[in-house]
Amino acid sequence: MTNMHRRTFMKGTMAAAVVGVAAGAGLLKPGRVLAAEWPKDAFAAKSVDETLKSLYGNTSAAASNEIKIKAPIQAENGAVVPITVSANMPNVQAISLYVEKNQFPLVANLNCNGAEGYFSARMKMGQTSDVQCVVKAGDKLYTAKQNIKVTVGGCGG
Repeated sequence: MTNMHRRTFMKGTMAAAVVGVAAGAGLLKPGRVLAAEWPKDAFAAKSVDETLKSLYGNTSAAASNEIKIKAPIQAENGAVVPITVSANMPNVQAISLYVEKNQFPLVANLNCNGAEGYFSARMKMGQTSDVQCVVKAGDKLYTAKQNIKVTVGGCGG
């Protein structure tokens, strides 16, 4: 091993040790550094209106054709329902997704300042329900809904 490789190895080892000691001593808290502010009250809310009030301070949202929800009309397994939301409007600031009949309706909340209004994920649905997407754009709220039927085994029952 050459001197240069040895020095690089020693520098890396020392840096890792310093970070490990700092984290162990509680001086470095990665959870606080890397995580965004968690909207705890919104995720604990029992209704869509309660969640909207917690997230945005407002419960009125105008229906919009600019929000497209792509999801199956009938989901075979409520534990993994694929959904894609796209908001074709300027200044999209946030996208939130709700399953109205879930115990806790808020499924996802995204802050998209400076990003495209697009979101794709898999969500959990306890039963057949309306799925509502709320988009905050230009400090106004817009919404779109789609009903998704949840069946066991896709038998339609």
